[in-house]
Amino acid sequence: MSDGSWLGALIDGVVGLMDVIGPAGAGLAIALENVFPPIPSEVILPSAGLAASRGAFTLWEAVLWTTLGSVVGALALYGLGAWLGPDRLRRIADRIPLVSGEDVDKTVDWFGRYGGRAVFLGRFVPGIRSLISIPAGIVRMPLGRFLAFTGGGSLIWNTLFVMLGWILGEKWHVIDPYLSIVQDIVIVVVAGLIVWFVVVRWRARRRGRREREE
Repeated sequence: MSDGSWLGALIDGVVGLMDVIGPAGAGLAIALENVFPPIPSEVILPSAGLAASRGAFTLWEAVLWTTLGSVVGALALYGLGAWLGPDRLRRIADRIPLVSGEDVDKTVDWFGRYGGRAVFLGRFVPGIRSLISIPAGIVRMPLGRFLAFTGGGSLIWNTLFVMLGWILGEKWHVIDPYLSIVQDIVIVVVAGLIVWFVVVRWRARRRGRREREE
């Protein structure tokens, strides 16, 4: 099925894993995707649908195991956030250029107000889908609430992409170029947001120094 691209090779590898160990392979791949965001779920999930269309396992097993994998991966990052905690994170932030402990306090306050919605909606945004679990752990969002929002968002996202792979079957490679474009757009947007943050913070620091000097 591979067309020679890295994306095609990744799809072949993931589908091969699923062919060998069944739907648990799909769950394992998605759990790793949550912990290591550079692995694209937009490729793994349709690959699970493709494996299901080949008869390696059923469609409902693909959805179930990928959703379990999403929750397990999210729990690992939630645990990391809980281990860090606000106090440790403030100390770390104070050592990072252009960041301060006050930023941690603002993030904690914001997450206290919008945490549930942020976790649920974050499951639909590449990159954010994984990282949103860390602040949830930092503020110690009730575990049941976290699992409900994470599981619900993951179930919707995973079902859509697994179904896409099931419907397209062996023709999945025809949308490889479009996936690459989407991933490039996400990378550009994230890079732009980082640059914007650095510029705004640098200007704020300069303005603060001038006011103190005056």
